[in-house]
Amino acid sequence: MIKSIVPKLPFIDKQKTLGFYVNQLGFTLRSDYGDYLIMDLEGVELQFFSFPTLIPSKSDFMIYLRMDKGIEELYDRLLKSSPSIRVSVKLEPKPWGQKEFSIIDPNGTCLTIGQSYT
Repeated sequence: MIKSIVPKLPFIDKQKTLGFYVNQLGFTLRSDYGDYLIMDLEGVELQFFSFPTLIPSKSDFMIYLRMDKGIEELYDRLLKSSPSIRVSVKLEPKPWGQKEFSIIDPNGTCLTIGQSYT
C-alpha cells in the first residue's frame, strides 16, 4: 500500500536552493548528503538531487503544493519579505475551486501553491 508521495526536485546550486526553501518558504533541512538533500515542512517532505547542468529557463520540473489554510498570508509574506521571488502566476481563484499562485525556484522548478475555497 502506498503511504505517501515524495517529490524529487533538481538543484543546481545547493546554497541558493537551501536559501530559497529554508529561508523563504520555511522548510527545515533534515539531511544533507552533499549531492542529495531532504527537507520538510509540517509533514511534507521534498527531496533534492544535484543537477549542475540544468538550465533553469529550460526546466520542465514542477510541483503542486496544497495548503489547508493561510494561502493569502503566505503569498503576501513572500511578496513583502522576498522581492527576488519570481511570481509566474499571481494569487487568484480558479474555476476548479482552488486559490492558486505559482513561483519559480532558483533551479527553474515551478511551484504552484493552492488552497480550496469551496
